[in-house]
Amino acid sequence: MLLLCNYYVTYRCNAYCEFCHFGNHAQFKDTPYATLTDFKSNVNQLVKQGVKFIDLTGGEPLLHKEIHLMAEFAKGLKMQTSITTNALLYPKFSEKLAGKIDLLHFSLDSPDEEEHNRIRKVDCYKSVIKSIEIAKSLGEYPDILFTVTNVTYKKLPQMHAIAQKYDLVLLVNPVFSYFGNPGLNEKAVDYVDEYCNGKMNIYLNKGFMKLRRDGGNDINNPSCKAVSRVVVISPYNEIILPCYHFGNERIPIDKSIKEIRNSEKYKYYQKMEGRFDFCQGCTVNCYFEPSFAFPTNLYAVASLTSKFKYGYNKLIKQKLQKKISKLEKNY
Repeated sequence: MLLLCNYYVTYRCNAYCEFCHFGNHAQFKDTPYATLTDFKSNVNQLVKQGVKFIDLTGGEPLLHKEIHLMAEFAKGLKMQTSITTNALLYPKFSEKLAGKIDLLHFSLDSPDEEEHNRIRKVDCYKSVIKSIEIAKSLGEYPDILFTVTNVTYKKLPQMHAIAQKYDLVLLVNPVFSYFGNPGLNEKAVDYVDEYCNGKMNIYLNKGFMKLRRDGGNDINNPSCKAVSRVVVISPYNEIILPCYHFGNERIPIDKSIKEIRNSEKYKYYQKMEGRFDFCQGCTVNCYFEPSFAFPTNLYAVASLTSKFKYGYNKLIKQKLQKKISKLEKNY
């Protein structure tokens, strides 16, 4: 059952994060932007196949000059939309995006301005803080996304304090092993798990942590649903299989997506999801979030409480923020 589309609107980025590869690889600097025409065609088809969620991602998604039109189109089809941004360009797009993004995430990697900018290799700390204030003034309720590493995990209490200051949810995103970057070590996993336990205004998917403690995906008993529940589309208008991070098959969208998904090649990847040699030990959050959407295994069960708490926080606080913004405008 398809749930999510990870739509890479561009591979370009205006930051050079230590734990990411987009800004640090020359191969992405001149890649194309997804066209609005292709986007509309693909999203229309995906909705008919049951996709409910779309993550407009990159690279830095706000580098795409028509990102607000993409978000508006998806929302018009009753899709749940999400964007994660370094916030450098959010002030420019804030009013155009207002009301069109259900899950707006601002990346903040440290409570310390100097450390955050050093990790990102660009001066963007102030942009995050400014963007939080702008978003809230527009009645938006963004999240602060903290990618936790083995260097920064002890900054979690200070990050939590920033989220509480702005009355926002702190999304704790455990860094995963990829492109030579190590995932969280056991000490960091224990610290993060213990700190987040029972605290409000923090979202940590407990399924992620259990998966890490168990050594990641097991190809003999796979937990990954990267093909059956997720469709990944590139700026080149291709479907990437089995997932972006380990994609070794790129299928041009030169026919209907339904036809592509019914092809023998696609069915092969669906049959093999989580079973390839490179799937062993995988903990890539992008695919395990939808993989744990239904209580079909212990990881999914472990993630349920966290998801319910996050949903409650978002619903209550979003309503409150909209009321405050309305009162401020009337005043």
